[in-house]
Amino acid sequence: MNSVQQINETIRREASLFHDTLKEVGRVIVGQERLINRMLIGLLCGGHLLIEGVPGLAKTLAVKTLAATIQARFQRVQFTPDLLPSDLVGTQIFNPRTGDFTARTGPIFHHIILADEINRAPAKVQSALLEAMEERQVTIGDTTYPLPDPFIVLATQNPIEQEGTYPLPEAQLDRFMLKVVINYPSRAEEKVILERMTNDEAPQAAPLLNPEGIQRARSIVNSLYVDEKIKDYVLNIIFATRDPASAGLKDLQQMIEYGASPRASIALLKAAKASAFLRGRGYVTPDDVKQIAPDILRHRIMTTFEAQAEDVPAAAIIDQLLNQVPVP
Repeated sequence: MNSVQQINETIRREASLFHDTLKEVGRVIVGQERLINRMLIGLLCGGHLLIEGVPGLAKTLAVKTLAATIQARFQRVQFTPDLLPSDLVGTQIFNPRTGDFTARTGPIFHHIILADEINRAPAKVQSALLEAMEERQVTIGDTTYPLPDPFIVLATQNPIEQEGTYPLPEAQLDRFMLKVVINYPSRAEEKVILERMTNDEAPQAAPLLNPEGIQRARSIVNSLYVDEKIKDYVLNIIFATRDPASAGLKDLQQMIEYGASPRASIALLKAAKASAFLRGRGYVTPDDVKQIAPDILRHRIMTTFEAQAEDVPAAAIIDQLLNQVPVP
């Protein structure tokens, strides 16, 4: 068996555990395969997810179910307008007997964090997440504490109810690797939901993954082969968001105020690698890039006033961009 065959066999063996995880989550969550796939990609890349959908689409249940399949510490934090940064990261407690301050760590010191309705917390709380999401560490007082590995934030938000919410700043949005927008289930899927969720005992997911297995899979994902043409394709997509005219997309020039950052380039290539891994391949194809690109870009492109006035959403701009950028 040559080295290529060995690599492919290793990938198929390691990816099968994640396929089993996908099926295990599917025992509880009906439909939403794309959401579950994106959560696994985030897990494989160490990237955070922002999940957007109207109430009742099982966003919270999907995250809790995925956490149940992993032998890791999980914490749900309900974001509210009166939440304080110390409620999230922790604080210093004064001990009158010794006269010293001791650190009491907050709920962020877990492997998987569910930030439920993240846009309901004020800017101070949201900014407290920035260091944790980017640096994998938290500073309490004058001491910096590392967060557990793996560490991933899965945040949810409701797009239709704006009263009492605080829009996420662009700096924080950029730290989410993926933004996944989910829709209503089909009629057939909702019938299964009715049958499954109206019984005496709702199905529960069993643990299949552990932190060591996730780390091992991440190392394999990082080692996947990426041709130079694929790297150029990624760069062509990202640069087309910054200067559409130079990419031959003059009609989009007036629609994009700011394009995607270099962080988006890194995220797109890493996510494409994870997608190839889940498909059991040791190399990345243009389709891996194209399929994951909308979830990488939709929260990183800022549209102009003209686009907003013409009711042209970022998703439509991304679709047009992906259809026109040449595929290698």
